[in-house]
Amino acid sequence: MRTTASILHLDLDAFFAAVEQRDKPSLQGKPVCVGGTGHRGVVSTASYEARVYGARSAMPTAQARRLCPAGTAFLSPRFGAYSRSSQAVMGLLHELSPVVQQVSVDEAYVDLAAAGIELTLEDVTARVRRLLDDIPGATGGLTASAGVASSKMLAKIASDLEKPAGLVVVPPGHELDVLGPLPVRAIGGIGPATATRLRTFGVESVADLQRMGEADLVSIFGDSHGRGIYRLARAQDDRAVETEREAKSVSAEETFEVDVTDPRVLAAELATMSTRVTSRLAEGSAFARTVTIKVRQHDFTTSTRSATLPHPTGEPEVIRATAQRLLDAVDVSDGLRLLGVGVSGFTTHAQEQFLFDDEPDGGPVEADVAPVTPAPLLRSSQGWAPGADVRHDELGAGWVWGRGLGRVTVRFEGPGTPPGPVRTFAADDPALHPADPPDWT
Repeated sequence: MRTTASILHLDLDAFFAAVEQRDKPSLQGKPVCVGGTGHRGVVSTASYEARVYGARSAMPTAQARRLCPAGTAFLSPRFGAYSRSSQAVMGLLHELSPVVQQVSVDEAYVDLAAAGIELTLEDVTARVRRLLDDIPGATGGLTASAGVASSKMLAKIASDLEKPAGLVVVPPGHELDVLGPLPVRAIGGIGPATATRLRTFGVESVADLQRMGEADLVSIFGDSHGRGIYRLARAQDDRAVETEREAKSVSAEETFEVDVTDPRVLAAELATMSTRVTSRLAEGSAFARTVTIKVRQHDFTTSTRSATLPHPTGEPEVIRATAQRLLDAVDVSDGLRLLGVGVSGFTTHAQEQFLFDDEPDGGPVEADVAPVTPAPLLRSSQGWAPGADVRHDELGAGWVWGRGLGRVTVRFEGPGTPPGPVRTFAADDPALHPADPPDWT
């Protein structure tokens, strides 16, 4: 195990919601929930003002609406805006150290041993504090929290202890002191089911877990899981910060506002998601051999179907056609709540010319699949999405404040401006256009 606090975990605070509050001055200091805005949507991020009322990530949007007061903003995600802000922060991390592992758009690990700084507690604390102080200026006011420890697990736990804008450095030798009082769910790999099982043995905290023997945990959870829990409860985590992580799959999915039975709508959704998946393959210069669809029926029954191609592909039409054949075998007469497409089995080459010479998994890839005619999509982005960036030919930049009954309401403001005026237009007003995210610099 490492003997120095040399692993940094950085986590941007309420990231999606904070970006929305930065770009929309009228929302600063007010509750904001970002995610699916329909009655089947799920909250992705809740601002700290919304968390006061009980809203949180992964909560159904309908429940968050019941908890939060009138005036709470429920917005659709703007991934372009989040990506630009993320890149600014990741740039600062790469200036700090050449060894950075970005694990999501709003968090990353940094190996401070490669940063060329003294690994004393004083020097590490001062350097990371300077990093946190630099982030608001680089992002237009966003904040982050950080944890520094001798392992990735402890660093991640520490970054969550004093949010927002907090910094916790765990001195080497004090790892068990920090872990002990925490609930067992703080340990990576212990989910709700494992925690419930541990509770039957009187184990609530990590300190309780530390008193259990390895043999006991193995007998309860099996060799691999039991030994893993035993080690992590004792802060035995020697995982390295990895600058590159090999993706095992790429996928896209859509949860519908209402159950969808129309095959044309589902076919159009497959085409859209296949294009998104292929685009992500191209970004990684990869090709895939296995195509998988995920379906969730009206009664929440969820299943997957897969087909393995004779040769890897990077063509959206091949992925779409394969996904369509898989979907054709699914009974959709009662409606689907969710549809997804994924690919796996990556390689760095493709052999498209041979694709249709074989019949994998019981039939040709494009067996009797007619060309797709796009149909109207039943999703929350129908019309103008709440929170979307727009531009009016005369009034300038703004964002969608509300919509309905053939109208769209826009608030004209942006980063650095005062809260702006609100105007309502016909939803098809030719002077109103979608826009790129505003520049906060």
